[in-house]
Amino acid sequence: MEENKQFNHCVTNVRIKPGFWDDRLRLNRDISISHAYRQLQAAGNLDAFRMACEARPAAEHSGFRDSDVAKWIEAASHSLITHPDADLQQLLNAVVERVVSAQQSDGYLNTYYTIMAPDQRWRNLRDNHELYCAGHLMEAAVAHFEATGKRTLLDAMCRYADYIGTAFGYEKGQLRGYPGHEEIELALVKLAHATGERRYIDLASYFVDERGQQPCYFDHEAAARGEDPEAQHPHRQAGERYAYYQAHRPVREQDTAEGHAVRAGYLYAGMVDVAVETEDDELLAACSRIWRNIVERRLYIHGGIGSDPTGERFSVDYDLPNLTAYAETCASIALVFFAHRLLQNEPHREYADVIERSLYNSILACASRDGTRFFYANRLACQPDVMVYGNRKHEFRNPPDRQPWFGTACCPTNLTRFLPTIGRYIYSEKPETLWVHQFINSKLETDVAGGAVRLMQQSDYPWEGQITFTVESRSSATFMLCLRIPGWCRKAMVGIDGGTHQPVEPDMDGYVKIKRDWAGTTSIVLDLDMPVERIKSHPAVRHNAGRVALQRGPVLYCFEEVDNGTCLHDMILPIDSEIRLSDVDTRIGSEIPGLTASGLRRDPSAWQGKLYTANPSPRIPCTLQAIPYYLWNNRDSGEMIVWIQTGNDDKRDNKASQNYETTNT
Repeated sequence: MEENKQFNHCVTNVRIKPGFWDDRLRLNRDISISHAYRQLQAAGNLDAFRMACEARPAAEHSGFRDSDVAKWIEAASHSLITHPDADLQQLLNAVVERVVSAQQSDGYLNTYYTIMAPDQRWRNLRDNHELYCAGHLMEAAVAHFEATGKRTLLDAMCRYADYIGTAFGYEKGQLRGYPGHEEIELALVKLAHATGERRYIDLASYFVDERGQQPCYFDHEAAARGEDPEAQHPHRQAGERYAYYQAHRPVREQDTAEGHAVRAGYLYAGMVDVAVETEDDELLAACSRIWRNIVERRLYIHGGIGSDPTGERFSVDYDLPNLTAYAETCASIALVFFAHRLLQNEPHREYADVIERSLYNSILACASRDGTRFFYANRLACQPDVMVYGNRKHEFRNPPDRQPWFGTACCPTNLTRFLPTIGRYIYSEKPETLWVHQFINSKLETDVAGGAVRLMQQSDYPWEGQITFTVESRSSATFMLCLRIPGWCRKAMVGIDGGTHQPVEPDMDGYVKIKRDWAGTTSIVLDLDMPVERIKSHPAVRHNAGRVALQRGPVLYCFEEVDNGTCLHDMILPIDSEIRLSDVDTRIGSEIPGLTASGLRRDPSAWQGKLYTANPSPRIPCTLQAIPYYLWNNRDSGEMIVWIQTGNDDKRDNKASQNYETTNT
């Protein structure tokens, strides 16, 4: 197979150094991965493979279970790549052996169908998750091979992929189906890269190309099961049966992000992979159109996607409610996958900006400070004891306190496998160009322009905007170093080897580019101006009219009841109020800067004994305190808001209050 046409972004040549992300990765490594293993053991996910091997029946099983174990294998494998651990290695080997032992003689491997319905393979691709679980097992196999060099799981997944290749396709006797929950598309491309086998690219292309063709395969299989294809199913709005699965049109004709947000994100990432591997400009153009729809009309400020909790899906343009936001953690991770692949194909800061927004906000918010409790959804407002939604899998109340685990545990396991790979999102390279996309303390060792180069970066980012880069090259090496200037930064300066810091303007792609011979050691300091910004929504986002959100650098802030009392929705941040950096509650960590400002809130005495009143309501001065959004719900349960009123009519209302009081006096 030809060499991957995308940039080199191998995680193994990047090491995260002490700092913000190193602390978070250590928590994941020391606490969350072992916590996840214990939860999977207690929930029966691991035992399912033993039961499948022994052909023992199970009283209860879920179609998702295999995928959660696969993601744990991936998490442990990626952790071992950078931090060898004999105990974790031994545990991983045992889990891999258990998984492989459950594989059937023809290559099939799915514990639900092996145990519960052995004669029902591939009968309900729409609602069940055979191909989704297969994809996660393939990703796990690639990670395990990269970490250990062992082919135990990789060979097993090649047999599974080959079996799937005989089951699906255009030949006589093959099924013309595709997954209801996408994931296998991007996994097959990874498997192709690990093995050099082009046939896995071809199979991924088939699943991408067949999606959305009419008549819809999901109707065909429903009829074969004796079901009415027109019947509406839970979370499927009338007339949108196909859009929920991104199967309403062939993918090359799609131009909006539709349906279940996690499925969509995985599909779009797989589409980019296939487009790049097959040099399909039409498919890549569809990816670009969908991207524009997301970032311009359907993306939450914290980097989350999926605004409709009924179906965990996209809704319509500019529909971004806060209290009922779903913004599943898995969807944020899938969005990062999509953005990263677009970035590797065409380096532009917009993609890196979205990755950064998701990393520091919606994704980081998933886990608690102790690494043992997790969010499934990531909403942007919280009102205690208000039922915001329920569905067949979950019944969430507001506030949705982080939980130790979930019946469907896709989000905790997804986070634990994602975090150890963060090194691959920092840099990318071509023969004579090196890009820095993310500002994370790290060391990269690579070959550029024919020479061995070491690049290190050090900073207190995201709390401070000064980043120091050290480039070391033992021999002459002339190449272009490209440093991203984030979209949120209005002013940037660069100094080289102790020289005066000069203002810089990024190119059209959002990067400052420095080309020179890097022989020896070169020091570069990048200064990013990082004031607190009042962010406003597009006027069509009705939920945020008259409100702003506070952001400093890439970090979004929020207001919690523990700091500000109740009725947060009624607080006002005047447009001329100075916002200052301050220490946060020590229960979170004194090293983290909070925000403080003078604000106003209405005097409730005007409503004494009343629910409604025409009386003026004077504003009472108060102190507003905000913390980084990703840290909310780490102290006490209570209210939370991100978007706060600006109170443009404060003076008018206060003047009316004064006139009312004077007249009545």
